[in-house]
Amino acid sequence: MAKRRKGRPINGVLLLDKPYEMSSNSALQKVKRLYFAQKAGHTGALDPLATGMLPICLGEGTKFSQFLLDTDKRYLVTAKLGIRTTTSDADGEVVSNKPVNISAEQLADALEHFRGTTKQVPSMYSALKYQGQPLYKYAREGIEVPRESRDITVYHLSLLRFENDEVDLDIHVSKGTYIRTIVDDLGELLGCGAYVAQLHRSAVGNYPTDKMVTMERLEALLEQANEQNISPSTLLDPLLLPMNTACDGIPKVYVDEMSANFLRHGNPVKAENSPLEGMVQVYIGDMDSDDFIGVGMIDDDGLVAPKRITVVDAQ
Repeated sequence: MAKRRKGRPINGVLLLDKPYEMSSNSALQKVKRLYFAQKAGHTGALDPLATGMLPICLGEGTKFSQFLLDTDKRYLVTAKLGIRTTTSDADGEVVSNKPVNISAEQLADALEHFRGTTKQVPSMYSALKYQGQPLYKYAREGIEVPRESRDITVYHLSLLRFENDEVDLDIHVSKGTYIRTIVDDLGELLGCGAYVAQLHRSAVGNYPTDKMVTMERLEALLEQANEQNISPSTLLDPLLLPMNTACDGIPKVYVDEMSANFLRHGNPVKAENSPLEGMVQVYIGDMDSDDFIGVGMIDDDGLVAPKRITVVDAQ
């Protein structure tokens, strides 16, 4: 007999405003406990020193977390000039300490190098894996391993403040971009070194920033529910966004109930108005339907093949 999973089958996406000095995994586990959810997963870790938007997928929503990993992000960052550290942030050991004699014109010229599509070599303190181990584990042991450069795109980069040895930037970047590496590279280009003093993720994809929820608010709602002797879900569940919001930007197709059942059993189906290729969101009904059942891929026969399909009654 299969072991019954602990927790309740709650589905959706919570936009957590991750607090300072809390790891993404700790935040994830805390949200999972607060919601008493069977399953939970985050969509791209933030460093403990970083704050801001951390989408947490619950239940069937975890099937679509990858699409948020692959989306673009936006950050507000404060760079400290004159000091370079091993981790390119305030946690690292100081590698060099140099005077800062940088003009506004020099800074503007340097920032121009990072706009658009460029190559970036990931930091040794990133979570990227080499031979099954994250790079930061090698770095902590003093081992440097080869890393391939990869294309990144900086869609938007604006200078918000330049005062003494501090620079505030607003950066909108493609997936897989390391802000710490941009700041470290900026410091090297300026010849004085730099590290990330503060980092706040202000946006993930098209998620609305006004839907972000702090841990303090979640805890306050739990306390309120206990005081009113009502189920915490009454106050917490309305904060969740639908799980299909993780698939924003993917074309939609619509199928009938019979086709949906075929999809759930692993079979490709025909859908009206399907694109010729690529990934699609699948809904039951017509174009006014919000009955989302998952994500499929257009196969060689032009049919929708299941890729990530929810279980029955997942909504």
